[in-house]
Amino acid sequence: MKTPQFKIWSKLLWMFLKVNLLSPSGPASIGLLYEEAVEGKIMTEGQFVEAVGFSNVLPGSEALKLALFVGYAAGGVPGVLAALVGAILPPTMMMLVVATILQKYQQEAWLQSFVAGMSPAVAALMVIVAWELFRTGGNKKINRRTLFIAGLSALALLFNVPSPLVLIGAGLLGILLFR
Repeated sequence: MKTPQFKIWSKLLWMFLKVNLLSPSGPASIGLLYEEAVEGKIMTEGQFVEAVGFSNVLPGSEALKLALFVGYAAGGVPGVLAALVGAILPPTMMMLVVATILQKYQQEAWLQSFVAGMSPAVAALMVIVAWELFRTGGNKKINRRTLFIAGLSALALLFNVPSPLVLIGAGLLGILLFR
């Protein structure tokens, strides 16, 4: 029996509300979104890796691009709208609260120390998400070809090559190396 469309749309809305409430930063939310989308049977792991890859190539917010991709894959245009509302509402409300607090306390030393303390945690989150995508990307095993593409990509990024170009180049290398 086919799942009613309204149930899919409400599942998308709740999924993106939950992901964006529990993990409001773009890169850090990818791991939670992976659990919700792949383990929740909304899309396959391959589709999710494809969505993350394309969302990094295109300009704009990864969270919104992933909402568009996942929402459309699961529920068409109404699915996109449900996913977008779920993705936009929590960060918008949080930003209003944070902007109010920052405006009031922006000159305080404790706030500057708080931000300095958060920076290493954000870096650690990004490394963990990157490792998970590298390790499980497209169900491929880590081998010389994946290490070559990762190393070449890292080198290009160190030389300030724009990340969309690095991703497109890695995709083209993937076509050549993984045939």
